[in-house]
Amino acid sequence: MGEETRPVQEAGTSRLATVSGRARRLGSRVFRIGRRAVVIARNEGVRSLTVRTIDRTRTRLVDSQPSLVPRQEIRMLVRYEDALEADWSTPQPWATSPLEVRDRGIRTAWIMHPPGESSGGAQNIFRFIQYLERAGHSASLYFYHSADHAIDARYLKQLISANPSYPSIAADFHAYDPARGVAADVDALFATGWETAYPAFRDPSRARRFYFVQDFEPAFYSVGTEHVLAENTYRFGFHGITAGNWLADKLAGEYGMRTDAFGFGADLRHYSLTRTDDRNDLFFYARPVTTRRGFELGVMALQHVAREHPERTIHLAGWDTSMYDLPFRHVNHSTMQIGDLNELYNQCAVGLVLSLTNMSLLPLELLSSGVIPVLNRGPNNDKVVQNDFIRYADPSPHALASAVIEEMVRPDRADHARRAAASVADLTWDRPGHDFVDILVAAMRG
Repeated sequence: MGEETRPVQEAGTSRLATVSGRARRLGSRVFRIGRRAVVIARNEGVRSLTVRTIDRTRTRLVDSQPSLVPRQEIRMLVRYEDALEADWSTPQPWATSPLEVRDRGIRTAWIMHPPGESSGGAQNIFRFIQYLERAGHSASLYFYHSADHAIDARYLKQLISANPSYPSIAADFHAYDPARGVAADVDALFATGWETAYPAFRDPSRARRFYFVQDFEPAFYSVGTEHVLAENTYRFGFHGITAGNWLADKLAGEYGMRTDAFGFGADLRHYSLTRTDDRNDLFFYARPVTTRRGFELGVMALQHVAREHPERTIHLAGWDTSMYDLPFRHVNHSTMQIGDLNELYNQCAVGLVLSLTNMSLLPLELLSSGVIPVLNRGPNNDKVVQNDFIRYADPSPHALASAVIEEMVRPDRADHARRAAASVADLTWDRPGHDFVDILVAAMRG
């Protein structure tokens, strides 16, 4: 039925009941939207919330009658003024006369989007800053976004300091002010996402420019302005330090960017083999809000698995999927604290982890816990990590399902799990962290 009404006698009372029903539904909708916004901002950071809000606004404008829509500012993840004024065709002073540091610690500054409580990319940035600080260098964080409201750097510091998922660092926290830029004594200035490359490019500092690249971000967008603006940042003349060789080779080969790569690791303090008997359950890294994680493709693959093995329990974690009508029995773990993941992993024999751009960090975490990861085949994955216990399959529902089932029913599952965990027993973040520091020091020495 269209309107929520109660059977009353008078027409006026009926109208009041109808309005009351509308008000209740509107209030409930506003509450749901507000709660969802808070969850997205907390778990993924304001960056993801901004992207979603911009996309939703555009969709509504297209669907609405233009004559009824108020005039709108152009909104993107990057500040309009920064994208407007960044002329990367003109050599910049920091590129023509690059700064060198030979006889002291390097002072670094990092421009990044305000992180959320569970922002994996931000946690990784903090991890490498921690290695820098341990090696005698220093860091300052400058938070940047395109929204109108101010950034509360003090609150962010409190939020991150209280979160066990973030490595502890000594860096100062600042809200980035375009009028002031970073501190005058900064030696190395890092962009950490495509939108932060624009203020890093325009900043008046003489610091040498670096780009901490964790994924191919133009692929996050349909072909359009933001896709192009993200792609252009690889032509800014920054020195790219990338997560894995796939990105390093792609950016060097397609954009002429100077690149070096660090490898992947796993935090073995959190992930280990604790269950040595046979396991039967399945794990799926389910993030419908992150399109590059192939949620729908994974659901289709698992539907085939569930048809053939309905007795197996399928665990979903990474995002709250309760609003989806999924075609198989499953347990929705939603987002989980890092300290709770190992127990779940140790219930599972196989983990389906899809990544359509750069490889996820999860496969090595799963291996550490004795789970066999099934990944979509492609250079974005197999060029990043080489491990005999990772199972690759073509990115189709049937191929992925077949790989999951074959690993799930193998007769030596328990022994295979032990050998898988042993294969990454020394694959910590220490080697990538030290490599990162060495790359930076070598670059700053000229």
